[in-house]
Amino acid sequence: MLSGSLPVLAQKRIILASGSPRRKELLQGLGLKFEVIPSTFAENLEKSQFSHPSQYVAETAHRKALDVHETIVQKRHEKYDILISADTIVVLDKQIIEKPASVEHAHELLRSLSGRSHHVYTAVTILVLKDGDSQPAAHRFVEETEVQFGQLTKL
Repeated sequence: MLSGSLPVLAQKRIILASGSPRRKELLQGLGLKFEVIPSTFAENLEKSQFSHPSQYVAETAHRKALDVHETIVQKRHEKYDILISADTIVVLDKQIIEKPASVEHAHELLRSLSGRSHHVYTAVTILVLKDGDSQPAAHRFVEETEVQFGQLTKL
């Protein structure tokens, strides 16, 4: 997929704006060399301001990217070529399910998903900062997956 582009990408400073081990693993699987600079964005956008969960997750991913862009360019006075951020949410019955705050909350969430269908939205923002530009070009997309969760017998 990227094999023809790898020599070009190998010359670029690529930043993964995430501390997610899974996202790191995915980029490593593509053969990309990159640095990890996790976003400190609070992820506290008001969900009611968005008419669809895909808009919420897209804006969250974009804000994470901008947060790391600011850290690199304005605070560290450094440059990068490509910055990648992402966010993933689970939606059940048109409600965004938050990350569990405790083991008990995680069990409650798993019980609510058991034997049911839900949607997973992943948004990606890719910022490209070209030489001489102070503002990056942003490329954004959202993928939706419907998941049929198996029936859990016990937790």
